[in-house]
Amino acid sequence: MNIGILGFGSMGRTHAFAIDSLGYFYRDLPFKAELYGVYTRTPETREAAAREFGFKRVYTSEDEMISDPAIDIIDITTPNIAHFETIKKAIAAGKHIYCEKPLCISEAEASEVSRLAEDAGITAQVVFNTRFLSPIMRAKQLISEGRLGRIISFRCAFLHASCTDPLKNAGWKQDKTVCGGGVLFDLGSHAIDLVYHLCGDFKNIYGTSQIAYPVRRGMDGEAWQTNADEAFYMIAELECGAKGTIIASKLATGTNDDFTLEIYGEKGALKFDLMEPNWLWFYDCTDKSGDLGGECGFKRIECCGRYPAPGGIFPGVKAPIGWLRGHIGSMYAFLDSVHSGKPTDPSFVDGAYVQRIMEAAYRSDISKKAEMCERIN
Repeated sequence: MNIGILGFGSMGRTHAFAIDSLGYFYRDLPFKAELYGVYTRTPETREAAAREFGFKRVYTSEDEMISDPAIDIIDITTPNIAHFETIKKAIAAGKHIYCEKPLCISEAEASEVSRLAEDAGITAQVVFNTRFLSPIMRAKQLISEGRLGRIISFRCAFLHASCTDPLKNAGWKQDKTVCGGGVLFDLGSHAIDLVYHLCGDFKNIYGTSQIAYPVRRGMDGEAWQTNADEAFYMIAELECGAKGTIIASKLATGTNDDFTLEIYGEKGALKFDLMEPNWLWFYDCTDKSGDLGGECGFKRIECCGRYPAPGGIFPGVKAPIGWLRGHIGSMYAFLDSVHSGKPTDPSFVDGAYVQRIMEAAYRSDISKKAEMCERIN
């Protein structure tokens, strides 16, 4: 499978790493994936990517890559506002698509490309890489087995400190004209997806945004009017009846990549922390209490590198994992779906649903009321 990567910033490099690493982490791959082509708007960047990472071909335009019959898969790592048109062109060309989140910048766009991809019969996946960390996979397994029982409440937060310094130049993810939104799109999409993935559909959501620094340095270093949310706070009710909070913030002083999730049910509870990615904390209400606590308490499950076959072979089941392992798992799941023809997960349908939740949260920020966000079939 020949892959063409559009854009080659940090996420382009991340995807290239995942593709090149698959053979180490998964035994006897039934497919071969190759970094075939690359395109970025800057000639120097694309030439450097080809030189450093061994792409066979450098393209001079997005359209040239998409129309190349040698390309099987279009991997999209460009800014959010470009996704919609690129995806439509890739679908029309019959290419399979791997697209960074958020899928698009509106529910209407995301729903359209989701429908087009389904009608075309192509494999199309949105990159929600946290789903593929072993503790999250174990959490999904425990919930599916009924070990938590009815889910009652949850708390999710994705915190960065990247907007705490107003003297630091803004990046493109802080500019609504490029990103299409603010931190809700960037970090919030991951948080919403994780709650959705583990706990189910949303019923309604109340959201409020925050801009702590209305004027800061722009990408050019000059004074710039902040035009996108730097933090976003949500209260949500799910179809299962659970209620909880979701926070996405780049104003959290002292944080790094602090992504935490807590889920509380009738029979048990789970806790996850991305900064401690090897462990899942599980509380089992069937554990017996007694003097000095008995056997009650949160148990730290050693997920580490214990991936199901054909994974888990490198660097070993006991070896610690990191952030990149989620991207490797995500890429494997996508390419395996392309190869086998089985449905991919998370699909563009999931990406469109997350887009729907974010749009409801933005509407709520304006209306100051909870907004309904049921799934539309």
